[in-house]
Amino acid sequence: MIPADAASSRFGRLRSAMSESPPLLWAFVYFFCLLSGYYVLRPVREAMGASADVAAIFPPAMIAFFAERGIALKDFTLQVLFTCTFLIMLLLQPVYGWLVSRYPRRVFLPAVYGFFIVTLLGFYVLFDSGVPGRGMAFFLWITVFNLFAVAVFWSFMADVFSNAEARAYYGYIGAAGTLGAFLGPILTRSLVERIGIANLMLVSAGFLAMCVVCLLRLRLWAVARERERGLASGEVPMGGEVMAGLKLIAREPLLRWMALMVVFGVGVGTLLYNEQAAIVRRTFTDPAAATSFYATLDLAVNALTLVVQLLVTRRLLSRYGIAPALLIPGCAIILGFSILAASPLPLMVAVVQVVTRASEFSLAKPARETIYTRVGREWRYKAGAAIDTVVYRGADLGFVWLHKPLSMFGSSMVFGAGVLVAGAMTFSALKLLRQEKQLPDERQAGTASAAGAA
Repeated sequence: MIPADAASSRFGRLRSAMSESPPLLWAFVYFFCLLSGYYVLRPVREAMGASADVAAIFPPAMIAFFAERGIALKDFTLQVLFTCTFLIMLLLQPVYGWLVSRYPRRVFLPAVYGFFIVTLLGFYVLFDSGVPGRGMAFFLWITVFNLFAVAVFWSFMADVFSNAEARAYYGYIGAAGTLGAFLGPILTRSLVERIGIANLMLVSAGFLAMCVVCLLRLRLWAVARERERGLASGEVPMGGEVMAGLKLIAREPLLRWMALMVVFGVGVGTLLYNEQAAIVRRTFTDPAAATSFYATLDLAVNALTLVVQLLVTRRLLSRYGIAPALLIPGCAIILGFSILAASPLPLMVAVVQVVTRASEFSLAKPARETIYTRVGREWRYKAGAAIDTVVYRGADLGFVWLHKPLSMFGSSMVFGAGVLVAGAMTFSALKLLRQEKQLPDERQAGTASAAGAA
């Protein structure tokens, strides 16, 4: 239990921070609504990925195409879904690069969220009508939504807050998202059997509409901060090449190590996710029951995440920098996968899943995002988005197919490989920290960015 005086002190610091920094409240509401909207829908995606009802997931023509070639899609559900997701990311990355290069922040940020709101209304129709293949379409859409919407959020936060503010406030902002991630599964568990899956789309669309209101308000502080500190303005198109993000990753050592850290971090998550999906597929035959299970798992992840964000994240980032926040998750995952390699019990798989995801959300992700406050806008909006989309889903694709041969030798082999991947993730974090120390301070980075834009 947290002592009452300690809890009061922490909430007092949060109130004080909001009074000192008015944009913090809007950022708080923004991330709360964003993750509320996402987590209302995430259990639906998970249930679709683990479903044995192939007709609900894939279009009839696709099922027939594979059947003619003697391939049962139900044996490769996740592999096909992750492959298609990666291909969509490859197609969308140039589109996103074109959007952020040609249009100012006041245009492309609302456009991104507006697109997702409109497509949610389309999914309402698909699920309400029971259209075959709706599962695949929704799985692909929500994966793209999660990566692009969250990537845009954190890139925008680096426009609003300085590096010092980021270290002090990102823990609080992350906690707001975690509260939203609490609310989402609660709403899903409470509503899915009453109103059906289709109407959950409308609930999520309402949360995203509020995100647009918040980002329009926060834009005022972003403009003021850029003027005050002489930073490159986000109110004019940043220009540059459409594929600049991927080129920056290939050229800059810091971005390369950040990308590798994300690759291996995705790897441990994907290996664990696939083992868990196999367990769910054997245990739950009803989509609503599977959706409820995943909602419960999300609640456990978010409970641990919130505790760490409120008690640990801000203190670590403010006092010790990003090193502990990047290294602790790797050590915890190595320990967890080592236990699973020795004894892959279903309950232990769920426990390690909770720890793995919670450590990423509460520690590693906020730590990585503080780095972007010290670099130019192309690094934030283009390279950062490329890492969170194409690189992320490329890693997903590689490891989801790697899981297939590993699983033939049993769960212990899968988790043994996971130990090696977690070790590589921790090594990448160490290299990233070495490169981060060579970054200029925020004002120097902003001056360089402004010169480049000119």
